[in-house]
Amino acid sequence: MEALSHLISPEFCNMLIRFVICTIVNWIIVDRLYYQKSKRRDFYFTFMLIGVAIFFIVFFMIFVLEDMKGKTGIGVGIGLFGIFSIMRYRTDTMPVREMTYLFLLICLSVVNALASNMTYPELLITDLIIIVSVWMCELHLKPEPCKLVQYDRIELIKPERYEDMKADLQQRTGLDIVRIEVGGIDMLRDMAVLKVYYRGEHMQSSNSVDNKLKLKQTEY
Repeated sequence: MEALSHLISPEFCNMLIRFVICTIVNWIIVDRLYYQKSKRRDFYFTFMLIGVAIFFIVFFMIFVLEDMKGKTGIGVGIGLFGIFSIMRYRTDTMPVREMTYLFLLICLSVVNALASNMTYPELLITDLIIIVSVWMCELHLKPEPCKLVQYDRIELIKPERYEDMKADLQQRTGLDIVRIEVGGIDMLRDMAVLKVYYRGEHMQSSNSVDNKLKLKQTEY
């Protein structure tokens, strides 16, 4: 046991405990709050691993910069700027809900890694406040499920024929449609891309549709 204490420093043990707390909190938010509605395995994978990566990056960045007097604040600022800038390093457009969760999980990982002066109860209370805040928003601000639909009856997208378009889509899709937004319009192929909001059990992000349906956005 004494030999193990010489191999592992108290700071590293403290880091492991905070990492376990951070991972459990991230798992609760992703698995119990986000995934229950979205069912997006791809974002589940991304959120969990980004949380792990950000925690270790921030912790070891602080650990290395501790000996650099007067440069710690600058180094942390530059590092955090780089961390938050990676949210734009992606191929597909991320929906607002997923972007919010990504930002939240990055912030949680940064807080758990930086809060070395906080006691474990204080850290747990802070994490609990964030979990409760997300739970309250998910409970009372339920997002509407939606789909992107490639629509061929372009003559029905006129505002005065909205009800005809809604009835046609309900008959063809079987969805209980709440509202419809017209996005991309292709006059050459007589088609449009519609964002259809409907009443459903789970939310399906429109971003899960193949990118070939994404046309240049235009107005009526």
